[in-house]
Amino acid sequence: MASHSALHQYLTVTLSYWAFTLSDGALRMLILLFFHQQGYSPLELAALFLLYEFFGMVTNLYGGWLGSRIGLTYTLQLGLLLQVLALSLLLVDLSVVTALYVMAAQAISGIAKDLSKMSAKSSIKLLLPDDEQNRLYRWISLLTGSKNTLKGLGYFLGGALLALTGFQNSILALDILLGLTLIASLLFLEKRQGNLKVKFSELLSKNAMINRLSMARFFLFCSRDIWFVIALPVYLQSQLGWQFVEVSGLLAGWIIFYGIVQTLAPRVTGQTETTHPDRQTLVQWGFLLSSLPALIALALYLNMPPGITLILGLLVFGACFAINSSVHSYLIVAFAQRDAVSMDVGFYYMANAGGRLVGTLLSGFLYQVSGLLACLIVSSVLIVLSTLAAQTIPTSD
Repeated sequence: MASHSALHQYLTVTLSYWAFTLSDGALRMLILLFFHQQGYSPLELAALFLLYEFFGMVTNLYGGWLGSRIGLTYTLQLGLLLQVLALSLLLVDLSVVTALYVMAAQAISGIAKDLSKMSAKSSIKLLLPDDEQNRLYRWISLLTGSKNTLKGLGYFLGGALLALTGFQNSILALDILLGLTLIASLLFLEKRQGNLKVKFSELLSKNAMINRLSMARFFLFCSRDIWFVIALPVYLQSQLGWQFVEVSGLLAGWIIFYGIVQTLAPRVTGQTETTHPDRQTLVQWGFLLSSLPALIALALYLNMPPGITLILGLLVFGACFAINSSVHSYLIVAFAQRDAVSMDVGFYYMANAGGRLVGTLLSGFLYQVSGLLACLIVSSVLIVLSTLAAQTIPTSD
């Protein structure tokens, strides 16, 4: 059984990450819905998030190096501090807020998000011994699933706050939440110093398992964001006439459901004390997932009711995607070297952020030029590429 100290630190890290994720989901929905209301096109909306994703890539690469040197506690707290700053920047008079200004605030938020994620997931590896793979899979699944549940609540919170109190009051409420979380983390988290001195030239992973898994992750998250991030909410609002709370409520419900399934992943994949997910698990679930966006596109093409089609399609896609993502999250922590865990995890989540960056850009571009069906079809192609990349992961034997 994990020690009391390890469990206490795990809970503290998880609660800090929960608060951050709640604010991050709410902020994304606030920006998306508010600026769409201001007349921004799908491609312009996508552009608002490009620096968020780009700096997420940079942060994952160099954040892992930073965590290895100063310690994961400090990088987590730095992430919280930067999110407070990003939110504070949006409290200025809206008459002086430009697209470039929002992009700059989002760039800081992107750094904050990936510092927090890298720190939280890497910390778990250090809290458990190498022979605790069973508990490692459960803890990773719980952290990842609960994070997405809170992200979903954040989506709903963002839409609800925008409808009830307006943009700036919503930002202020989130800023206060993160400020209190930062204070709590300073009080309760152990100060774990980094102990690995690594040169910048050594940042890129030389581990074939991590490189191939990272490639699979890139395509996987590109496949999700290419239709979920911009195309879907804009379609619901502009084509189906949904209101702020309805759009944010659907996206929130989907992410909450997705998070719940992630926490159940060890049971779904048939984990036992001696068997754990591997390359073949990713391949099997990947090929299953690849058919789903194309089937949703086919149903819409055949003029089936779009609201019902998207809701049901989202649920099935979300469940299958959640299993894929949870297995991915376990494997990167399992593959990572204990003495360089933050660097391996950081490199992997750099690929994750890269997939989100490309997916976000393509979501706005494809939707603007070809509509939602094109986004869904390309999503299926990207999942096939992710699965093929997973098939090339070498075994550890």
